[in-house]
Amino acid sequence: MKLVIATQNESKLKEIKEILKSIKLPVVSLNKLDRKFNIRENGKTFFENAVKKTKPVSLAYKDDLVAGEDSGLEVDFLKGAPGVYSKRYSGKNWTYEKNNLKILKELEGVPRKKRKANFHCCLVLFRAGKLMKRIDGRLNGYISEEPKGSHGFGYDPIFYLPKYKATIAQLPLRIKNKLSHRAKAFLKLKKYLNNDLLNRRYQ
Repeated sequence: MKLVIATQNESKLKEIKEILKSIKLPVVSLNKLDRKFNIRENGKTFFENAVKKTKPVSLAYKDDLVAGEDSGLEVDFLKGAPGVYSKRYSGKNWTYEKNNLKILKELEGVPRKKRKANFHCCLVLFRAGKLMKRIDGRLNGYISEEPKGSHGFGYDPIFYLPKYKATIAQLPLRIKNKLSHRAKAFLKLKKYLNNDLLNRRYQ
């Protein structure tokens, strides 16, 4: 048995494997499988998209565990937008910079206390087409008034953390990887695999 992470992004896999390094299973990406999957992320929620990524793989590889996630930015003032449209928020020819500028334009003149936002990661674990676990990870903060910092990617330059008095893009990557929404979700998955699933069901 192995744990398949439903992603083709090897950089993301490397980050995830570092978090999961103490589990008792080999961890691989979709790139290591002998089948290819055409996945359309057209769900209306992070959960729906996570399931779309994960369930088909688990049906094809029934002896393995398959984990997948979908994540994005949710801004309170924008009623949860951009949400599942975080990656392409600025349109067909999106860039990270365009996405950030669109958010800042939509919040122009909005005071700090009304600029609350969170990064949300929804992680699911499947086996043989059956949902075994749903895990949510969140990082709360505010949208800054201008981009700051050069680390990270996506909305990191405009996501301000009062505790650190900095945007995520101003923090070292080692700190981000400990507090991010994705890190929180996969740390919970590691605990589940080590303390519940593997120890009780597969030994």
